[in-house]
Amino acid sequence: MSEVPALSDDVAVLPATEVAVILSIPRTRVHQLIKDGQLLGLRRNDTTCIPADFLDGNAVVKGLPGTISLLRDGGYPDEDILRWLFTDDESLPGTPIAAIRAGRHREIKRRAQAMAF
Repeated sequence: MSEVPALSDDVAVLPATEVAVILSIPRTRVHQLIKDGQLLGLRRNDTTCIPADFLDGNAVVKGLPGTISLLRDGGYPDEDILRWLFTDDESLPGTPIAAIRAGRHREIKRRAQAMAF
């Protein structure tokens, strides 16, 4: 994880410890999910945080891990993936993460696959 801001400060994030409570898993498992590409984390105030939009109730948003994997496999660093997920795209409209949250994860995966190859 980089100290370079991948996201603007107005994107809501949750500390890894809080994400662990929400997902009912140990904090170390949250860090493993980040390492494995199931989630993406960033540093804020020397704390590992996860964007709140990556969670849906007590689960990771459906389709997010596959999208992250596609982009990582395509050579994109995590910081660029975070920026892309939260950047407005007029053709959607909205952000890719908003489209994933709305159940349009297949469309976003197609776009990610096209970007990655």
